[in-house]
Amino acid sequence: MAVVFAQPVSAANLLTNSGFESGSLSGWSCSGGTVVSSPVHSGSYALSASDHGRCAQTVSVQPNTTYTVSAWVRGNPVYLGVTGGPSTWAAPSAYQQLSLTFTSGASQTSAELYLHGWYGAGTYHADDVVLDGPGGTDPGTPAAPGTPSATATASSITLSWPAVSGATGYRVYEGSSPRTTVSGTSATISGLGACETHTYTVTAHNAAGESARSAPVSATTSGCQQADLPRHALIGYLHASFANGSGYVRMADVPAAWDVINLAFGEPTSVNSGDIRFSLCPVAECGGAESEADFIAAIRAKQAQGKKVLISIGGANGQVQLTTAAARDRFVQSVSAIIDRYGLDGLDIDFEGHSLYLDAGDTDFRNPTTPVIVHLIAALKALKARYGSDFVLTMAPETFFVQVGYQFYGGAGGGDNRTGSYLPVIHAMRDALTVLHVQDYNSGPVMGLDNQYHNMGGADFHIAMTDMIKAGFPVARTGHTFPGLREDQIAFGLPAAVSAGNGHTAPAAVHDALNCLARNQSCGGYTLRGGASPAIRGLMTWSINWDRYYGWEFQNSHRPFLDGLP
Repeated sequence: MAVVFAQPVSAANLLTNSGFESGSLSGWSCSGGTVVSSPVHSGSYALSASDHGRCAQTVSVQPNTTYTVSAWVRGNPVYLGVTGGPSTWAAPSAYQQLSLTFTSGASQTSAELYLHGWYGAGTYHADDVVLDGPGGTDPGTPAAPGTPSATATASSITLSWPAVSGATGYRVYEGSSPRTTVSGTSATISGLGACETHTYTVTAHNAAGESARSAPVSATTSGCQQADLPRHALIGYLHASFANGSGYVRMADVPAAWDVINLAFGEPTSVNSGDIRFSLCPVAECGGAESEADFIAAIRAKQAQGKKVLISIGGANGQVQLTTAAARDRFVQSVSAIIDRYGLDGLDIDFEGHSLYLDAGDTDFRNPTTPVIVHLIAALKALKARYGSDFVLTMAPETFFVQVGYQFYGGAGGGDNRTGSYLPVIHAMRDALTVLHVQDYNSGPVMGLDNQYHNMGGADFHIAMTDMIKAGFPVARTGHTFPGLREDQIAFGLPAAVSAGNGHTAPAAVHDALNCLARNQSCGGYTLRGGASPAIRGLMTWSINWDRYYGWEFQNSHRPFLDGLP
């Protein structure tokens, strides 16, 4: 019997960009990772990744050969391993070296090394990764391509990506389906509809096999129907149906600075009824309130000036759960009745509390199964179809229901089943959505795409949260990536004054955030993953009433600044 011995190794690190010193993830295939300048083990850069972040690299190896693998790691639990082989882990507070050995199989010509965290445990760092041993004598499976770039027309999307050493061709995927195979480093996907968003990944291949996939890239074909809004809009809520300490503001007295006026609030007769009602605040409760006829006349005057007036459904006290088809249909009927009665331009969805949630096992935001989600999407599509292309649809979710989905997604279990639950609604309505203005207030710390936690009240929070909406992000541990929105669909919300909500941001800090998001200036060290958004839609505030109470600081500070943006 012949005995085959593993060949000895000679020290040669086979990894590309093993210390991340390129300042990028070049050579690596990562989900949820980025390069940071601190903390590092050596050199200028290191890897920072979230709990679910995985970075991998495939190299060519020789059969029957022993290799040594090592990496310096710190922070929360981080695993180092070889796919199909051994792994090890640690969670040191300071950099510590992990190491292991593995022996390639009798016919093995490639190996994939990986790093990943532990779900729910938080951010980890890694640096100076090594896979020591002799390189393979055949080309081996090529490395994953770098992140593609994308450009779009009304009917096609063209992708391009960096060449991969040893690759003889490339394959473009949409989801799990291959769309085209090419020999060069670009491809055009044709026959698409106008105003459609598509997400693609690219692999490299040769005779030895196919690489891991690149990071995803999303693009939207042109031809989207645009609401007749200013390039940069000021959006505010008007307390039309109730009183609070800020005082009542008549519709006719809302200054012309406001482009979109959301009437707060339409509320359900019961949580599950779908029956939405709206009535003006009575004079006994709201001193100075106008008659319904004067209210409607003032709406017409605003619309004649080019302003949009919407009914906002929900709010903190208006829990709406469309658990049945009957509730869905009643929602469409009752909301239509309000829009028709007052001649409104559209609808704002401000579902909070327990209105939206995800059933266990509902983990694909692209194909939701939870009734309250499915019925809401169907209702919004019916309203859009009824009123046509001029119908204005906006949404005002809290960060908990959107950006927190980067870490936790309700249907995946292991936490609050409401986390990320707006994502399927936003995604399903993205081609009909006019503006998404997430509430950057009344929020806890939220992890951004830099895998750092950001706190409300400063420019940093608005920059990081808004960049997530533009760039898109992997949804927790579901394996799916939420594609970013068009920049003209994106605004962010904040309190008009210190009494209006937690997270009030001084005007100068708001302007820093807008300068970063629109011009890529004043970013305070944050790197925009989604790039600059010169057509960012603007700002939303709670509320017009509170702004009047505080002498119109919000309007007077931000209207001129928005007008000066590119």
